Amino acid sequence: MHPLLAGKDRLGLYLLAWVPLAALLARMLAAGGELSWSETLSIVLPLAAIYAFVCLSAWYVCRFVPIRPAGIPRLLLANLAAAALSSGLWVMAGRALAAALGLEAKYARHVSTLFGMGALLYLLSAAFHYLLLAVEASREARAREAEARILARDAELRALKAQINPHFLFNSLHSIAALAAAQPGRAREMCALLSDFLRASLGLGERESIPFAEELALANRFLAVEQVRFGSRLRVEERVEEDTKDCPVPPLLLQPLVENAVLHGIATLVEGGAIVIEARRLDGGVWIAVENTFDESAPARRANGVGLANVRRRLEARYGTAARLDVRISGGLYRVELLVPAEAEVPR
Repeated sequence: MHPLLAGKDRLGLYLLAWVPLAALLARMLAAGGELSWSETLSIVLPLAAIYAFVCLSAWYVCRFVPIRPAGIPRLLLANLAAAALSSGLWVMAGRALAAALGLEAKYARHVSTLFGMGALLYLLSAAFHYLLLAVEASREARAREAEARILARDAELRALKAQINPHFLFNSLHSIAALAAAQPGRAREMCALLSDFLRASLGLGERESIPFAEELALANRFLAVEQVRFGSRLRVEERVEEDTKDCPVPPLLLQPLVENAVLHGIATLVEGGAIVIEARRLDGGVWIAVENTFDESAPARRANGVGLANVRRRLEARYGTAARLDVRISGGLYRVELLVPAEAEVPR
């Protein structure tokens, strides 16, 4: 559909632009003295209304003959021919109108002027429509670019999320295998807890956002699995404000952080240690922190894991610079802080 016919507002503005053109045309015809102002207006106003719609046909000519460096001669020929044809038909319509009003003789003296004006107006309309086509092409290019970025982002998010469960599953199965011979009862318990965790996490990766309460519950299921392995060596403390629990967050965001806290923190300490999970509203979003004790003398292994890098890349892919992830290390404490921007709340 023609873009100017797609909405009443656009068409109204277009027709409004013809008012000064009709006034100019009327002045030119009345200047000769053959036609009075009333006679001039009785001819010009209907003609201007007719030609306003005739000039809309330039859109289709411009689309059929787009601007290309190699096709300039063809473009000029097509538009000049269309201008001559449109103007000729316009002049003939004016002659029929003048004859109906009994002004044919007076009108005949202005045929050449009207023909020239008609051709010029059509060419101006063609130039305007080429501009419209350029704007439309630019908008479509931006839309395609944005769609490509969204598809790339979604593909990256899917790939990043896909790393989480296999990575955790590998570590859990390794732990179950280690427990199976020495403590089969605990191995069975860990299998049951692992099953609960995987059932709870199934399908979360397909959701855009989940309430923080759901994400926290999933992290607690993970920690319950690890509690079987570490027993009293693993202590968990929560400092979560109640009003954060309805805040939407990306799914599977917290679990990699607590997994890292266990794997690279608690597991390095003979006497074990504590994991502290904090959350509160901040700057309209939700601020989350995961802190754990660790052995400062143990070899640094965090850089080899996917957890923190995964979370950072997911936040950047989804929120750009609006989200934040900071790591603080001090006095045997490893602390990861997140700021997730506010979104519409997700019902629990």
